[in-house]
Amino acid sequence: MRSTVKPSAPTNETGSSPNWEELTQKAPEPTQLDNIKAQLDLVLLALEALAGIGSEAMLRAAAELNLESIVADRVSLWRLRQSSPLRKGQGGRKKLDVEEARAIVLICCHLAKQHQALIRRAVALLEQMSEQNREPHTVALLGDYIDSFSNTYGERMEDAENLASREMTGLALKLLIDLLFYSSPGGHRRLWLALLDRAKK
Repeated sequence: MRSTVKPSAPTNETGSSPNWEELTQKAPEPTQLDNIKAQLDLVLLALEALAGIGSEAMLRAAAELNLESIVADRVSLWRLRQSSPLRKGQGGRKKLDVEEARAIVLICCHLAKQHQALIRRAVALLEQMSEQNREPHTVALLGDYIDSFSNTYGERMEDAENLASREMTGLALKLLIDLLFYSSPGGHRRLWLALLDRAKK
């Protein structure tokens, strides 16, 4: 399994890697934001499932990144996450603006970096299971992560009933591998580019 091979860094017109300001200078189209909202909520859900991260840790990350003006408290965080079109219910849903999307990207990557050792261990186990042709859930760490992700997704997301168990597992494991990239230096740039790329599809 070669999913964790690090792709080459994106470059700008001068041939150098674009910095965060360059990347986020151009706002996504309004139609792209729905997809971006959904993807960001899923990244946070994967972190929750793997590392037991809750709203307190997310708010602490916002404070450490000086983003309290955007993510001030549990209510504002809940409203931002509830803006995902995948979420059940309409209560509290609001439009996510670009500044909020950027803030959530930074929080995701900050938390992923804090739990990088755990993410690396989980991905290494996933590779090991793949090489041995064994199901990931037969290992405690991966089994617990998949169960937690599936249960939380089932509680919160509108389309959960339409996803087969194998599809749910595939989504959880894809997000796990993504977390490894987002936990690395420049992870916020990588996540932002991934969001824009997926939003076009």
